Amino acid sequence: MLGPVFEALGEEMKDYKFTKVNVDENQELAGKYGVRGIPTMIFLRDGEEVDRVVGALPKEALKAKIEKIFK
Repeated sequence: MLGPVFEALGEEMKDYKFTKVNVDENQELAGKYGVRGIPTMIFLRDGEEVDRVVGALPKEALKAKIEKIFK
């Protein structure tokens, strides 16, 4: 459900890096960041978490959140 939105924003917002992680295949990373629900989007700046969203957001809401966090 979130995949197409995430991919579309990755194409649209070229100044940002969008990365998907399969938590079943990367359980150590999921544990490091405390991922308990899917989807979870973690926003990092200089390797540090600055915000997170658990659950899907509409494209425009997610875009607005990204712009608010990083601008």
